[in-house]
Amino acid sequence: MTSTKVRIHAFEPASRANGPGLRAVVWFQGCTLGCPGCFNPGAHDPKGGSLVDIEELVQRILAHRNEIEGVTISGGEPFEQAGALLNLLERLAGSKLSRLVFTGYALQEVMALPIGPRILERVDVLVAGHYIDSLRLGRGLLGSSNQRIHLLTGRYRAEDFKHIPVREVIVHSDGTITLSGIDPLTRLRSGGDRLAK
Repeated sequence: MTSTKVRIHAFEPASRANGPGLRAVVWFQGCTLGCPGCFNPGAHDPKGGSLVDIEELVQRILAHRNEIEGVTISGGEPFEQAGALLNLLERLAGSKLSRLVFTGYALQEVMALPIGPRILERVDVLVAGHYIDSLRLGRGLLGSSNQRIHLLTGRYRAEDFKHIPVREVIVHSDGTITLSGIDPLTRLRSGGDRLAK
């Protein structure tokens, strides 16, 4: 049921706009939810992105474990690759890195998935709910006001989410730019834009 490979949209080794503290971020590729106004449409195509070995991805994350507090998994829709998500979380379980997952599904929908409960056992924070453009919020990791932050372990408190930047611009050594956060800047089209999460 678990998978040894995962299709990802992007990987960022150090972000401050995707959860508490400095975090590695993995954006899964593929989403069929079709939320109007989604600000990461480049992550929707299930055949886009790149297919990577989960063990290789784990090693990329762990290479930064002394600098980062945790890992954020976003998308796309991570639960559309549930087997790969479970495998990734299991491999990170002994690392002491916190684990935060974004999903367009509500908590009850995740619980109803065949391996949803097993995945949630390995997650500290779940940010859940469809993005609804008419309820746009863009702060505290919530894209729209219907979404919820579920603290699944005692690792964090609600106060830990009050001062997370809503956007960031990361300029890489190769000149590419990553626009990230819950309210990213207007998409740049200078040729270097990698993603807007």
